[in-house]
Amino acid sequence: MGGLELTVVLGITVLAGAVLAPRLRVAVPLLLLLVFGVVLGFVPALREVELPPETVLLLFLPVMLFWESLTTSLRSIRRDFRGIVLMSTVLVVATAFAVAGVAHLLGMPWQAALILGAAVAPPDATAVAALGRTLPHRNFMLLKAESLTNDGTALVLYAIAVGVAAGGHYTPLAVTGMVLLSYLGGVMAGAVVAGAAYLVMRRLRDSTVINIALLLVPFTAFLSAELIEASGVLAVVVAGLLVAFVAPRISTAASRRQTESAWPLGAYLLNGALFVLIGLEVNVVSRQMDVARIGWALTVIVAVWLTLFVVRFLFQVVSVSLIRLLDRRPSQRTRRMSHRARVVSAVAGFRGAVSLAIALSVPVTLDDGEAFPGRDEIVFATAGVIVLTLLVQGPLLPVVVRWARPRLPDDSAAEDELRIAEHAITTAAVAALPDLAVEHGISAEVHDRLARDYHEHLDLIDARANRSSDTTVGPGPEPAEIVPDGGEAVSAAPQPVQADSPLTRNEEYTRLRLATLDRKRAVLIRLRREGVIDDAVARQIQTRLDIEELRLTGTEPLG
Repeated sequence: MGGLELTVVLGITVLAGAVLAPRLRVAVPLLLLLVFGVVLGFVPALREVELPPETVLLLFLPVMLFWESLTTSLRSIRRDFRGIVLMSTVLVVATAFAVAGVAHLLGMPWQAALILGAAVAPPDATAVAALGRTLPHRNFMLLKAESLTNDGTALVLYAIAVGVAAGGHYTPLAVTGMVLLSYLGGVMAGAVVAGAAYLVMRRLRDSTVINIALLLVPFTAFLSAELIEASGVLAVVVAGLLVAFVAPRISTAASRRQTESAWPLGAYLLNGALFVLIGLEVNVVSRQMDVARIGWALTVIVAVWLTLFVVRFLFQVVSVSLIRLLDRRPSQRTRRMSHRARVVSAVAGFRGAVSLAIALSVPVTLDDGEAFPGRDEIVFATAGVIVLTLLVQGPLLPVVVRWARPRLPDDSAAEDELRIAEHAITTAAVAALPDLAVEHGISAEVHDRLARDYHEHLDLIDARANRSSDTTVGPGPEPAEIVPDGGEAVSAAPQPVQADSPLTRNEEYTRLRLATLDRKRAVLIRLRREGVIDDAVARQIQTRLDIEELRLTGTEPLG
């Protein structure tokens, strides 16, 4: 089947999955992989479709991981940095060797078993994003951050296992060098590309051009890291986190709205197409194995899948116990997880695209021309674990979350921070109104009209805060404390400019409201930078401000 025909088939399949999944009450990835992907594998024209590893690594992963990193909370990463580091390094190594031991006991060659362990060890960020939305915000962000940073460890383990299978030998010093190069090289490549993007994009104003430049960032970061044999995945993640942090300075309201519309759609289509292709790959590999070998491989799949649960749960128990012994600060006690929360984390450890890419990257033959030992079994077992992830863990997670809900962290912080931020930026706008009216020559009538609007909005925020049963938000910072430039707000009265007609008043109102939006954004950026509000809250309010600006300027239709 040609590329055009395959593209149309994938598009129709993803569309059908998006329409049918809500009606059947199943996860979209599960339907795409298990039903459409596997079933399509029986179509003669699709039987020869194979998924080259470079397709996953170079086409799918950069876009999907970049979008996930753009929407990840930096504050959450800083708050749980120690746990993220442990989970993305030590846990990956422990999981890989535990899986390798189980697979080897069941008859898989040790080198192939270690490659399988490296493939299925890291949870996948795109799978977490697709299936983990029922998690509380903190748990979701912690798992997402772990999934974005653990691939470097898995890829180093994979390279060592393949090298050993090919007859290579690695000293502890060589392994340490590979780990450092993977992580430090990936971080450096991502930071350099993000810096270059900042210098270029800050000079651009056209929304389409800005988004073209943004699209180049993940591919450039991935390529730069691969050239120095570092982690391309980590480079993409670092570039995305840094670009997200400086986004208000290098983008416009129109470009951000375009980004928020186009990127989720593109990521959804790529993610859906990938799950369909995984199903096709399962069909391809299964046809290359005899029936008896398939039965043995199914046993390996179930054993490996159960091992992933046990190791992840036990690692959290042991690591938390050690942290409790070494760190007795009150702030650490507030971050402790209950056993039910650890069960939720174990169930939420979804596997996906990165695991399949590692498995498909296994060479077909060794240097001497002999077949690579256990390659088909590695691919089949990896795909099987991904299937079980979607088939069992996906539907099970909401049930487990409801069971553990009383012991999970309170998820109301985002709502409280949203009210605090709304109160702060609106108060700053009210404080700045007299100066802005004088600066822009606004009539007293228009000034008073907008002041009334903002005071009504403040009353609404306070009413919602008082109605909340969890917490009561106070009146917020004093206006002098939230002026962006740090100076005192000047209570100058607006000049009595004559407003003769409704058109004149409307033009003045629009001009004054656009001026206050700049003050609101400055306060919002400061609240985010100081850690008062989470990145997700800042993005939510930024989107509202962007929509308001575009409607005022007439560049986005009403309705």
